Amino acid sequence: MGGSRIDDVGLAGVKDAYAEGDTVTARVRFAVRGGVREAFNEGNWTAAYDKNDNLFKIKYGIRLVSGGLRKKELGTPVDTYRKASIFWTRNPKLVNPVKERRIWVQVAKNFVPYIRLTEEEVRRELFDFDEEVRFKASELGRGRHGVGAEVLVSWQRHDYVDAGGARGRSREIELAVD
Repeated sequence: MGGSRIDDVGLAGVKDAYAEGDTVTARVRFAVRGGVREAFNEGNWTAAYDKNDNLFKIKYGIRLVSGGLRKKELGTPVDTYRKASIFWTRNPKLVNPVKERRIWVQVAKNFVPYIRLTEEEVRRELFDFDEEVRFKASELGRGRHGVGAEVLVSWQRHDYVDAGGARGRSREIELAVD
């Protein structure tokens, strides 16, 4: 199994200029690619379920930073997780006519459950991130400032994947505070 990495870290949804009393809402988007994403497939779900390994949890953190060498953290960082529960069902809405037994995955994002019908849809729910982070423009102070996002993910060992993690950064964007 190859290494895992964070791709496509982006910071979006930010205007160029704010008043000092405004709240800045930034969207941080990124995706986990590589070994852990490829290992999370239907064959491994079935084997894991048979071995009672029926929960996969990926922890992630996002923080916005400003400044050069002495970085200043902005707002409250995101520090949470997503959970994939592996289960077996005879639910007629989830029947796959090709197989008599089917293992399914329910992904909980921000404590909201999602059941998707294909491997790739499940992977997107579990490994593609799009989170909002808010902070007060007054935290930056007046002037022009570079703001970037730092993200990290980690997961525990399972039969189909070793414990691991990855880090990534976005490009800095420039904000003006009047």
